[in-house]
Amino acid sequence: MDTTEEDYRKICQATLDGLQGELANGGTYLTIDSRLRLEYSKLVKAASSELSDKATRGLISWEQAAAEAQEMRNAIMEMIRGRSTPLGRAMAQQLKREGKTLNALIANKTRQNFGESAIFDNLSELQKNKIYGDIVKSAGKSNPRVNAKMLYYSRAGKGLLILSLAVSVYVITTSDDKMAAVKQEAAVTGSGIVGGMAGGAVAGLVCGPGAPVCVTIGAFVGGALASMGMSLAW
Repeated sequence: MDTTEEDYRKICQATLDGLQGELANGGTYLTIDSRLRLEYSKLVKAASSELSDKATRGLISWEQAAAEAQEMRNAIMEMIRGRSTPLGRAMAQQLKREGKTLNALIANKTRQNFGESAIFDNLSELQKNKIYGDIVKSAGKSNPRVNAKMLYYSRAGKGLLILSLAVSVYVITTSDDKMAAVKQEAAVTGSGIVGGMAGGAVAGLVCGPGAPVCVTIGAFVGGALASMGMSLAW
């Protein structure tokens, strides 16, 4: 079957729509994960401050505060990962597969404060409370390098969304049937985002946790195919 001029037009339009869907897809990914990182930082800081205040006032022991801080941070971490995009979750898992146990934190802080050969059980009560206090304080901190990177991603994500919106506005304003163009742009953009999320999620299942490159490819392919498919079906 010969390819007509109309077929070429549809293929070119589908390709452009695929690229536009990817702009919206990438912008959404970056914006969501950056916002969740900010929320994570605020939550762990607030919880750590509250526990430190309770221990200082004698409402709970420093040991209790440390145990609650460790549980709190891990719970918040898992909650945020559950709300993240597939890519954001994969990146977080690559950095840290799971939260540290309280015993691991105690051992690390003991070595940091009193030397490699120090044994926590041999420390005085005051020294132990210092270890517990350090754990509570650390629970309220988030990695500054990751925070800076997510701030950059947030700005990049907003830029991609603005660019995608600008393309949609141009397509709509230059179209003869503006109402139909609005519906098509909304469908293409929405399918790109949904397809990207689905593609990233499938890639995450196939590649396993902590594989951001694989998830990125899955999200890119899923978003592009969904946008192109919607464009051709319109």
